[in-house]
Amino acid sequence: VQLQASGGGLVQAGGSLRLSCTISGNFLRINEMEWYHQAPGKQRELVAAITSGGTQNYADSVKGRFTISRDNAKNTVYLQMNRLKSEDTADYYCSAVLLPWGRRWGQGTLVTVSS
Repeated sequence: VQLQASGGGLVQAGGSLRLSCTISGNFLRINEMEWYHQAPGKQRELVAAITSGGTQNYADSVKGRFTISRDNAKNTVYLQMNRLKSEDTADYYCSAVLLPWGRRWGQGTLVTVSS
């Protein structure tokens, strides 16, 4: 099983980016899909999560600016990030809970927001 994240880059404050994470390999089902971020010297934190039924949850710091979505036919989760701030600068990691394997992680994709 592999989670491949993409979409990171350099953007000015106030701009937008969309991250994608596609899951490949053998599994029976994708349950929850999540995005985390980790800034230099800080712990990894949950940014947004979406259940298999589409229920979304967000960290307070990104509510109203970020939107998580998923395309079950493509085994892909997205994170649309709008009105980016310098404090959003971090490595972003996707994660998914897979049946029967449990939680799996993708590699990080770096988001840098210049002020």
